Amino acid sequence: MSEGQRLWLEQLIRRRSTPQYLTKRARIVLESVEGISNSEISRRLPLDCPQVTLWRERWVCQYPRLCLIEHEHPEELEAAVIQVLRDEPRPGIPPTFTEQQVVQIVAIAVKFRRPGEGLIEYRTSITGAKLVVLYHIEGNP
Repeated sequence: MSEGQRLWLEQLIRRRSTPQYLTKRARIVLESVEGISNSEISRRLPLDCPQVTLWRERWVCQYPRLCLIEHEHPEELEAAVIQVLRDEPRPGIPPTFTEQQVVQIVAIAVKFRRPGEGLIEYRTSITGAKLVVLYHIEGNP
């Protein structure tokens, strides 16, 4: 691990605003570089051994890319380090509607909410599907 990468990981751990999941993953990487075993890291943090193995391996796989970024675009290293420690997109079908379309559907549902109704749910008289058809909101192909 380069000194720059180590510094970014240590800064990430020290920041109060860093989410705990990122802090734990940064600690996994730093402790693994110190030669601490997966089972010992697992006991210290505490995490399952497979989680420790996953994040250790992910760092090792991304290390060449991080070195390249650090050498060619050092200003992008922090973002790259954080990206390595984030969850990868989960498998499954892509969302049917964009965030903007969902906001549009909710705005229309609020407009047609009956007086005295509480939270808007898809079980109301005008369902989300009817709103989509009525207002010609097209989903992603």
